[in-house]
Amino acid sequence: MGAHDHPQPQDADPAADGIGRRRFLGYVLAASTLTVAAELGEAALAPGRAAAVVPSAPGPAELYDLNDMLTHATLPTANLITVRVDTDGTASFALPRAEVGQGITTSSAMLVAEELDLPLDKVHVTLADARPELLFNQLTGGSNTTISTFTPIRVAAAVARGRLLQAAALELGEAADTLTAKLGVITSSLTGKSLTYGELAAKAAAVTTSQVSVTLKKSSEFKVIGTAQRRVDALEAVTGRKKFAMDVHVPGALPAMVCRPPTINGTVRTVDNLDEVRAMPGITDVVRISTGVAVRGRTFGQCIDAVRALKVAWGPGTVDDASDDTIRDELRGAELPLPALDLLTKSVDARFTFHFASNSALETNCAVADVREDSAEIWASLKSPITAQEQIALTLGLPASAVKVHVTQGGGSFGRKLFHDGAAEAAEISKATGKPVRLMWHRTDDFRQGRTHPMSTSRVRATYALGQVLTYDQRHTSVATDFGHGVGEIITSEAARLPVGDLTFSETIFTLTQQTPYNFGVVTQLLSETDKGFHTGSMRNIYSPNVRCAQELIVDELAKRMGKDPCQFRRTFLKDERARAVLDKAAEVGSWGRSMAAGTAQGIALHPEYHAYVAVLAEIDCRPRTTGRKVPDAYTGPRVTKVVCAVDAGLAVNPRGLEAQMMGGIMDGIAITLSSGLHLANGHFLEGSWDNYFYTRQWNTPPELEIVVMPPTTGRPGGAGELAVAGAMAAVACAYGRATGTMPTTFPINHAGPLGFEPLPTTPPIPASPTDGLSRAY
Repeated sequence: MGAHDHPQPQDADPAADGIGRRRFLGYVLAASTLTVAAELGEAALAPGRAAAVVPSAPGPAELYDLNDMLTHATLPTANLITVRVDTDGTASFALPRAEVGQGITTSSAMLVAEELDLPLDKVHVTLADARPELLFNQLTGGSNTTISTFTPIRVAAAVARGRLLQAAALELGEAADTLTAKLGVITSSLTGKSLTYGELAAKAAAVTTSQVSVTLKKSSEFKVIGTAQRRVDALEAVTGRKKFAMDVHVPGALPAMVCRPPTINGTVRTVDNLDEVRAMPGITDVVRISTGVAVRGRTFGQCIDAVRALKVAWGPGTVDDASDDTIRDELRGAELPLPALDLLTKSVDARFTFHFASNSALETNCAVADVREDSAEIWASLKSPITAQEQIALTLGLPASAVKVHVTQGGGSFGRKLFHDGAAEAAEISKATGKPVRLMWHRTDDFRQGRTHPMSTSRVRATYALGQVLTYDQRHTSVATDFGHGVGEIITSEAARLPVGDLTFSETIFTLTQQTPYNFGVVTQLLSETDKGFHTGSMRNIYSPNVRCAQELIVDELAKRMGKDPCQFRRTFLKDERARAVLDKAAEVGSWGRSMAAGTAQGIALHPEYHAYVAVLAEIDCRPRTTGRKVPDAYTGPRVTKVVCAVDAGLAVNPRGLEAQMMGGIMDGIAITLSSGLHLANGHFLEGSWDNYFYTRQWNTPPELEIVVMPPTTGRPGGAGELAVAGAMAAVACAYGRATGTMPTTFPINHAGPLGFEPLPTTPPIPASPTDGLSRAY
């Protein structure tokens, strides 16, 4: 597997080169060593569209999407993002985003290294603490980090380079245009004398803040951007030296865990044996909190023993009588109506059901908190740390300025760490005990009380006649998605410029993310929501995997009804040449249309989002099989045997990182199509750990996997973090439909079959053995 090599982009006009040769304003800040900032970021451009026989008007997401909104919200405070050059010749940059494995510390370091002409290993990127003055510039989500910081980081680094050249010119007594900067050294072309950035860092510093103007490099001059780089934290990760929240050393911070209710949002009525549990070995504290009963002890194993020993009488939760069937009925009852059907046209009409999916990252929810009488300090992986700071301060009764929130590296997120419930819970426990704590959720806590991707249905109807698709209508109905993590405030602040009218937060997000890449005449895609009793989140790609999967299955059915090849059918109706290019590349590399055995098939799908495009070709084997090892029935069913993914993310800052993003998204897409779903029964989820939540495993990944990174099509990055999930889900679903001869309508496909595991007990919801619990949780 690997990316196809591609040439560096050639110089072009300003539109083709993204930011062209425009000049940007930056600041030299008053500091002891050189410190610089950019003044503004760069808004994304709306994509173009091609004509067709029955063209579709561009939807709101094609004119102004979620990523544009997030980028615009960062502009007012982009000048607060700074790059510093130190006397040791290194550059430091505190990234106001969360690194959770997506590789943005690497791509951000590459931007600094490029414009500063500094070796990549001399750029140190850390994660910024919560900084309220950044407003909306410290929220990580929507595949927006590289897009919104691409220009500000480069401008700051370019300002620093210019300032260093000026300082060198004064020091050497030469004109600046006789000097060259390379790899952290400035050299005279006249005398050959040189000075390092470290030697110039103090001399280039300013005693007052001043505004300067810079011109960024042309894309043809790039030596770092666009090249495949290994991650800057790779060595620390593989040697175990990388620091996560649980690795933070805070004096006196002992392990803590929480005994949680058996049903979602259940409440504590009484605890019958508090004194008995407090006397258990190693236990220092047992306290009631808003979400259950917390224990603090010398080790996590002792905390597990104490949680299991607690005898708690629980009050009802918010969805105690809910099950998959009751939620499905509720969703169908809340569906918005489809338009009346024209009897002169033919139609494809289907309803799809998508079950709850776990938002559990590999790292369980955790945080360290030290709450004092007049202050608090929190350490956690947080994608919206300003919101966390404000809400935790409010809960503790402290001013926000008295609460320090440190953003740590995270072991995965997929939207989970937009929420700060772990940090808030740790703060509550620390306040109740009067002692610092190191809170970790058990794995089962994450599956049963953590964030989930909401269950939803999609009703779709497409009409066609005379070889053309005339209408496409989709009514997506979902359990409510929680956007109370900072994005809602951005929507409120940007309301005047949003092309969506007076919609709710969820409807706004849906409208700004959902689009169809096809000219299908009159297109409508609408969202309705129901039931707010669940803990939900905007899991990777938010609505797109389910919406896109339903649409691409309908596209396959339209092609079948109209006697067309599915790939050629898509190509005919595509709006955009970039979309057509990735579709052609995936079909070419994946040998679309090759002869395959009965029970096996290919599927192909396309997904546009955040000014980027992905096409995925998947091959599936639906024949009965055995694995040769003892595994759950879920892994003896259909298996994806090959995936080819062609991705156009505009300018790929780090093609190797883009490859990794696509691979991860493909694994997610395979999982939520075939095997990874939560079963809801009597107000709780039956799955309790990774051994019964059937995510794609290493041995169950496609033996053939190829990522094709397309040549740069724009001078700016597009969003890529979530891009492949929807494309892969749709491609696998289409392959399954072609292999079995029946279009799938329920996901994951194995959800309706035998459960395949014995559910863990609900009270308390953790394994019986402390040793077993540790092996499962950590």
